[in-house]
Amino acid sequence: MTYAFHLHQHQLRKGSSVPYISHLMSVAALVLEDGGNEDAAIAALLHDAIEDQGGNATRNEIRKQFGDAVLRIVDACTESDETPKPSWKERKLRAIAQLQQAEPAIQRVILADKLHNLRCIWTDWQRQGDRVWQRFNASPADILWFYRACLDAVGDRFSSPMLIELRTLLTNLENSLDNLRGCLKSIACNVKHSEIPPSPP
Repeated sequence: MTYAFHLHQHQLRKGSSVPYISHLMSVAALVLEDGGNEDAAIAALLHDAIEDQGGNATRNEIRKQFGDAVLRIVDACTESDETPKPSWKERKLRAIAQLQQAEPAIQRVILADKLHNLRCIWTDWQRQGDRVWQRFNASPADILWFYRACLDAVGDRFSSPMLIELRTLLTNLENSLDNLRGCLKSIACNVKHSEIPPSPP
């Protein structure tokens, strides 16, 4: 906990003033509530450490302080520690493949991360509406595609109440996006009709 706080002490959640450590603590709590052990909880606290805070030097420190079992989970949660980073789509395809091949202990940490992220997006969407998508580099359709692909990658190989909540939140957000598309289509149609000159008398 102290090491995770040290690494992420200056980091905030995307598009907010919420300290990043709140996300890490929430993911660790979800892992423990779902039956994860101590190594999985530590890995949950450190799941973004290599990617966001130091790359290989942080990887070596995690191995030194917490051992190979924790590092193996953190590595599986790391989409990329390359500089420059691969494209968003390439990193997400790689993450989906990692999740597909991961053992249940690793899937638990990854799904806890995805669940807390979706909880935050859904809560913020209820407060801010579609402005919530402006904080992301990818489009809302791409973001929701990624979460749906993660669920498909796990399939029925992992059983957890987290999957039920993930599916519910994802469906809610997909429906909100469908409503947005419908509104935009209607606006575009109205604008198009307003540009048609009136018929001569």
